[in-house]
Amino acid sequence: MLEHVPAWMGKLFSNFRAGHEKLAIMKAGISADMPMIDLSSTAFAAGARLPDRFTADGEGMSPPLLWANLPEGTSSLALIVEDPDAPAPNPLVHALVLNMSADQSHIKEGEIAKDGTLAPLVGRNSYGARAWLPPDPPTGHGNHDYVFQLFALSAAVETADDPGRSALMEAMTGKVLGAGVLIGTYGRSEAAPSAPVSTSLAPQ
Repeated sequence: MLEHVPAWMGKLFSNFRAGHEKLAIMKAGISADMPMIDLSSTAFAAGARLPDRFTADGEGMSPPLLWANLPEGTSSLALIVEDPDAPAPNPLVHALVLNMSADQSHIKEGEIAKDGTLAPLVGRNSYGARAWLPPDPPTGHGNHDYVFQLFALSAAVETADDPGRSALMEAMTGKVLGAGVLIGTYGRSEAAPSAPVSTSLAPQ
């Protein structure tokens, strides 16, 4: 898709980005005194480049995620993954997962898919699919941040069967107890990583 955009066009729009201030976590009622969830991945370090296999240049599967230290009173969890550097009015939604159990502590590699084990809990990405949308930044547009945002909620959310970001955000109103953030980067004009990262999955 966007890998076919000419590099000159990507550079032309390099300063046109949705903006980090429009991320879900900035609009979810998070306050400074709320606890932060420890969110990480076994496949990439915080702030590091996403391995190609999680992008449109590879297999396009969703990365594994781990979390710990949920706030007291957590009843359910929601995950929103967005690209605030997309050349669009709003961040591009790469994944939505809602109503995960508070007992859950990880998402396995490739689980956010239309036929994955999490499928009943997966909402619509920006392309309307109930699946992981692989990062696909325009060539020459520079690095993009892919922001994984995990929300601890005081109750399960009630939405339509295939909610998008707006519906999920509305349903989360007044229920957010805390959040965790993990950022991975990707761009088609940067160098590949110099050393491999761990490919181990989250614990069973």
